[in-house]
Formats: sequence, structure tokens, C-alpha cells
Amino acid sequence: MEQQAMSSKKHWRRVAVTAVVLAGLATPAAQAAGTQSDSWQFEVTPYLFGAGMSGTVGVGGVSADVDVSFGDILENFDSGFMMMAEARKGPWGFGFDGIYFKLKDQKTSSWQGPGGIGSATGDLQATMTEQVYSLTAMYRLSDAAIKIDAIGAARYTQLDTDLNLVTTTGPLLPGGTRSLSASESWWDPVIGIRVIAPFAENWTFVGYADIGGFGMGSDITYQAIAGVNWQVSEMFAAKAGYRYFYQDYENDGFAWDMASHGFYLGLGIGF
Repeated sequence: MEQQAMSSKKHWRRVAVTAVVLAGLATPAAQAAGTQSDSWQFEVTPYLFGAGMSGTVGVGGVSADVDVSFGDILENFDSGFMMMAEARKGPWGFGFDGIYFKLKDQKTSSWQGPGGIGSATGDLQATMTEQVYSLTAMYRLSDAAIKIDAIGAARYTQLDTDLNLVTTTGPLLPGGTRSLSASESWWDPVIGIRVIAPFAENWTFVGYADIGGFGMGSDITYQAIAGVNWQVSEMFAAKAGYRYFYQDYENDGFAWDMASHGFYLGLGIGF
């Protein structure tokens, strides 16, 4: 019953995100107001994604439940960077979003060995390196007061995972193995929508949703962002908001069913 409930919850999440994307894509391109700039415009945004993580990672039949806050991640943070870049000319835009971070010796909330053998006391530590890079093409459907972009993207993910058994109150892993490692990488096709709406002088709301994978890489992946931008000057824009990013990927004994979610803060530099 619990598995059915989880499956149903995932299903309705996918339906909701898909509905948002399709509703946005249905906006007629004829709404474009023709005020787009004919010169190239560029913006680079270094940012911090203060994410917590919740989900499951599995290597070689051993699965570990991960449920950590941003504070827990900071305690085990080893290295990382995050940056977005966008170039636009007329109705067309091209973007890049890169996330790299490494967590070292993150204690899992529970773990289980093959066939249910193992412990649920959190005696497994995980070292995880995640890299997610997205290349995006955008077309402006509407350039009126409220701007709407249709988005197509290719998202690359690389994961390097080490599961280290520290102690155990039950049977050890098969063959007495105390450490398992795996590295996986894949591409996901992604479609999405972005809405930019001014609500006060120098202030805009930004809403974004995408969905992808479709079994070509991830079984499913989706993302939702809601935030505000404050145009500090002609060159600088402060950005803040909330981001939810989910991936469900399985291949040859490796499993990554993980949601990253939390607030972000960035500084856009335009030129």
C-alpha cells in the first residue's frame, strides 16, 4: 500500500508539471510584440542553491535513504560551484546552467543490503559528487509586459557515489564488502516554459517549469522555480527564489531517486 501511495504521488506530480508546461507552450507565438532587441544581450549569474536532499541512492543492490537539510550538507560540503549564463538576440535565447558539488562522508538516514539484508540504523556513509549541466534553447512566444519563453534543453548528469559501511549490527554485505562505488552519466531531453512578469518598479517575478527524461535517460525528471529579480542597476540584478529539482534514474544496479529543493540567491551581471 505504501509503495502504491508513493507511486500515485509521483504520478500526480508528473501530471501537474506536465500540465503547466503544456499550458505555457499553448500560448500563440503571434502574441509576440515585436519589441525584441536586434543586438546580442548577455548575462552571467553566479549563484548559491541552498538545497536539502531527500531520496534514495543505490549501488550494487545496496540502497541508502538520504534525507538531509542544507545545514547538514554544509557540514559535509567538500567543494562546488553554480553558474547560469544566457545570451539573447531577437526572439531567440541560449542558456547554460551548471551545478557541481561534492559531499563527503554524509551519514544516511537508513540503508539496506541486497534482499533486505542490512541495518536501518544509519550506519552507512555516502560520498557523492554530482554534476548537472544544461544547454538550453529558448524562443520568446510573447514579448509584451509579461514575457513568455518556450524552452528545449539537453541536460547532462554525472554522479560518482561511494557507499562506505562504517559499523553494523547485522550481517555484513556479501563477501564482507565494506565499500561500494559507482559512476553513472546520462543525457535527458527536456521541455519547459518560463514566465517573466514585472510587478513593481525594477522588480520582476520569474516562474519556470520543465519536464524531461521520458525514459531516454532518466525515467522522469522535472524542475520548478519561483523567484524574484531586483534590477539594482543597468548592469546588476539580484535574484532570489525557491527551486525544486527531481530525478529518477536506474541502470544496471545503480539507482538515483532524488529531489533537491531549497532557496537560491544569485547576482546577474549583464553586458
